[in-house]
Amino acid sequence: MRMVAAGGLNRREVIAAIGAAALAPRALAAERRVEVFGHRGASALRPEHTLASYEKAIADGADFIEPDLVISKDGVLIIRHEPNIAETTDVARHPEFAGRRTEKVIDGVGQVGWFVEDFTLAELKTLRAIERLPQLRPQNAAMDGRFGLVTWQEMIDFAAAASRARGRPIGLVPELKHSTYFRALGLPLEDRFLSTLDDGFVRRCPLVIQSFEVGNLRHLRRKLGRRANLRLMQLIDPGHPPADIVKQGGSLTSASMMEAAGLNDIARYADILAPDTRSIIPLGPDKKLLPPSPVTALAHKAGLSVMPYTFRPENYFLAADFQNGDGPTARNPAGSVAEMRAYLAAGIDGFFTDDPGLGRQAADQAKAGPVRRAKAA
Repeated sequence: MRMVAAGGLNRREVIAAIGAAALAPRALAAERRVEVFGHRGASALRPEHTLASYEKAIADGADFIEPDLVISKDGVLIIRHEPNIAETTDVARHPEFAGRRTEKVIDGVGQVGWFVEDFTLAELKTLRAIERLPQLRPQNAAMDGRFGLVTWQEMIDFAAAASRARGRPIGLVPELKHSTYFRALGLPLEDRFLSTLDDGFVRRCPLVIQSFEVGNLRHLRRKLGRRANLRLMQLIDPGHPPADIVKQGGSLTSASMMEAAGLNDIARYADILAPDTRSIIPLGPDKKLLPPSPVTALAHKAGLSVMPYTFRPENYFLAADFQNGDGPTARNPAGSVAEMRAYLAAGIDGFFTDDPGLGRQAADQAKAGPVRRAKAA
């Protein structure tokens, strides 16, 4: 996609430009509901993928909570971000599992650690969650060891109870992780996942199923059809084509997926495009925002909603426009809200955030006030 050079643009000019982006008509509706996705729960405030993290996300106003799904040796869907559980559990502190430390290749990348598919559910239940980013989130690291690992079925039951308690539907946005990798191990995720969709709560709750791969989403669309409360989300990893396409020797790239023809193809099986935030509004050499790329307008034209990942409240993750002087690890709520509002002004329909309370604030502010649009690059 075509980018605009950063030379000569100051912060005020960039933000003014973002404020006037031309979008497809459906994204211009003043009454549009901006959907806030709690990324791994409220992972800026609690260790990710724990019930404590999900409860915090719901309390802070998330519309959806996100469980990433991997699978155990005995075929149980477990909520962890990756097959490698070295960084998010205390497995290294369990001498009984020391012999299972190994090296594997996942989607072409070599990793050393402990892998979920080498453990039964009973063994995984002896582990405790730890903070993945302890240097940036020491308050979460202080909670290491307090929370156990959660299964997908436990997540469903938790969301059902939370929906009843709060009197509003809590949406679920599960991600099927590394489908091609697990299928090669004889542990395909899709059929096990599909069998859980008969649950009464899941049939009623808002459900968004996401993947970085393509084949599993096409498979799910064929199996599930189109339903009022069900949407499929195509995630895009910049610079990395879908793992299933790579294994098949295909030529599809992440860049081509976000061009007009690629987006029209995605719209045949998915409802939502979810690229990284910087594909929506890129950064210049000074790490400040450039004008928006064309991808949001092109996606809307293809009939797709646009919901990027991931907004995080620490200065380390923010565009330079929104950082304060408190250092890279400092939490910066005002800057995070301002950054999310800039992206909302560029026309996105929802977003993933590690801090759903700030996300809800940004979404509500955008809804309450007039949103000016800027021209896409």
